[in-house]
Amino acid sequence: MSRDRYVDFLRAWAIVLVVFGHWLITALVRAPGGEITAPELLATIGWTQWLTLGFQVMPLFFLAGGHAAGGSWARARAVGDRPAGWVGRRALRLLLPAAVYSGLVLLAVGICSAVGVDRDTLALVGWAMAMQFWFLPVYLILSALTPALHAAHRRWGLRLPVVLGGVALAADVLVVTVDAPYAGLLNYVLVWGVAYQLGFCWRDGLLTERRPVPAAMAAGGGLAFAGLITLGPFPVSLILVTGQDPSNTNPPSAAMLAWVVAQVGLCLLAAPAARRLLDRARVWRAVGPVGAASMTLYLWHMLPVLIVAAAFYLTGLAPEPAFGSGAWWGLRAPWLLILGIVLAGVLVALRPLERRLTLVYERTRPDARSRRSWTLWLGLAASVAALTRFAVRGFAYDGRFPVLPALGLAVGVALVTAPGRSAVRENSESAESPEGQPA
Repeated sequence: MSRDRYVDFLRAWAIVLVVFGHWLITALVRAPGGEITAPELLATIGWTQWLTLGFQVMPLFFLAGGHAAGGSWARARAVGDRPAGWVGRRALRLLLPAAVYSGLVLLAVGICSAVGVDRDTLALVGWAMAMQFWFLPVYLILSALTPALHAAHRRWGLRLPVVLGGVALAADVLVVTVDAPYAGLLNYVLVWGVAYQLGFCWRDGLLTERRPVPAAMAAGGGLAFAGLITLGPFPVSLILVTGQDPSNTNPPSAAMLAWVVAQVGLCLLAAPAARRLLDRARVWRAVGPVGAASMTLYLWHMLPVLIVAAAFYLTGLAPEPAFGSGAWWGLRAPWLLILGIVLAGVLVALRPLERRLTLVYERTRPDARSRRSWTLWLGLAASVAALTRFAVRGFAYDGRFPVLPALGLAVGVALVTAPGRSAVRENSESAESPEGQPA
């Protein structure tokens, strides 16, 4: 099956909007004493929460991820690949860049802590550099579950995401009515898992074989979302707002589930026109590189904020009209433009590192038919735990270096690569064997 450009476009579009949305709602204010604060725009100016309806497009990323993973696993299964090898290779594509990014940020945190940088400042910066990490442990879990989820998909088809959605709704009822936070944790996998599972269904034609299905999903999901935020207890914001309870993202709520269904329906309705547009060489030349750099964009997009803060706000060069005023909103355009220019420079500077990571991946990726799976699952568990800790508390919670999560991520990545290193050694020994068979 040829590669679907529309699927690649959805992933690129989702990342671009996430970056743009984070930049737009990030506000910096220089206090009279010179310190920099970051007031929370969504909490301070209530109407801005409606903007999140345009920026919360992670359902599209999970949908596209499920579509791509379903095809990849189906092809691997057809040639006899084992789940451990496939999961290990998928996980390593996320873990290697995430580990390098985390390592560099943690190095900076350690240096700043050693030279006596203010703890509150360090905690704020550490949180800003990890605010996007919530996605990584969720996606790693869904990737690890893909062989089982795809087997269930082949048996039950569209009934499976319906059941997952029903369980998610039940968990959310417990969260809202009896304050059951552990039930809510399931919804990180269940709600985003519905979008991922719908990706399997989309790839196999189950969502498009009947023309009314996408329209029904868009209309039904949209109406359910409207009802839940107007008649139900849920806020309009699809991004976490401090003090907002219940939240639509922490954990993902029934309203977020409705948004997932609506957005998937709209995506399917737009597919024919979008594919015709993407078939144009000029359009694809603009989209392709963004998709190829999506992981780098996602990980590093808050670094330009720190660079601009140091260059313009710490020095007092940035104009500072009243927060939320018309003049302040007018300065959002140059703010976004400057951040885009800085990010472009960051991407250019990171190209040698990306090439190096590609070489490391080729040397350490788990063998497709590896039987040594215990190291993979243990490494994934350690990595997920560490990334979750960073996502919740940042890289410098309370202004301190996070020793245990840092060690957990290092050990986790090392364990995930262990089968790959074993495979390299086995291949080398096989090449030296007189019979040409594994020694």
